[in-house]
Amino acid sequence: MSGLERAPVAGASQTFADTILYVDGVTVSFDGFRALNNLSFVVAPGEMRAVIGPNGAGKTTFMDCVTGKTKPDKGTVLFRGTTDLTKMDEAAITQLGIGRKFQKPTVFETHTVETNIELALAGNRSVFTSLFWRPGTAEKARIDEILEIVGLSDRRTMLAGALSHGQKQWLEIGMLLVQDPELLFLDEPVAGMTDAETEQTAILLRRIAGKQSVVVVEHDMEFIRALGVKVTVLHEGSVLAEGSIDYVQADPKVIEVYLGR
Repeated sequence: MSGLERAPVAGASQTFADTILYVDGVTVSFDGFRALNNLSFVVAPGEMRAVIGPNGAGKTTFMDCVTGKTKPDKGTVLFRGTTDLTKMDEAAITQLGIGRKFQKPTVFETHTVETNIELALAGNRSVFTSLFWRPGTAEKARIDEILEIVGLSDRRTMLAGALSHGQKQWLEIGMLLVQDPELLFLDEPVAGMTDAETEQTAILLRRIAGKQSVVVVEHDMEFIRALGVKVTVLHEGSVLAEGSIDYVQADPKVIEVYLGR
């Protein structure tokens, strides 16, 4: 095996071949400010990871680099160990199997819940064909499955605009899932949710992790604890600490720059 194939990310045991996402030595600067500073980060297939850190730590820029919105000044960003994401645009990366959900839900509020899922399923077609596309038997079964996964089966005929904030978040997650992404980025998925909705979201994400790899960027420590996953703490564009929620919450450096604020 060549040196390229075996090159490890600092502090990690994964190689190119056994990762869904491999980020190594990524640096991004804006007008002299380093938003990412030699960042290294790996995600295994089927893994769910939580990412935390203070404002300005580089969390959004990190997601932007992976999804094609921002090109790094230097560094490696590989999908499935072989595909160089730095050479692709946002649309191509989405088609490749990487989905991203932003903090504010963006659903079609004047359409039903079921139609929102249908439109997402038709999304890889041209605009013209999407207007006339109708799901067949297999597609209808997939839509039913997604509605059940996100807990909205009994609201399928309701207008999306009539859903609660949490339900809109679940619907948008469903709109991503129906496209069968291999890697999902979720930006503060429980912001603004009730306690009950937050608890239900943790259950939902634990359910989908395994089939999809999921990276959750959040500030809610109790929600992250409910996920029960490895946590990466970013600070000044680099990894400050990594481990279980108990481990990072006890780390003096994390307490100083983030939790103690």
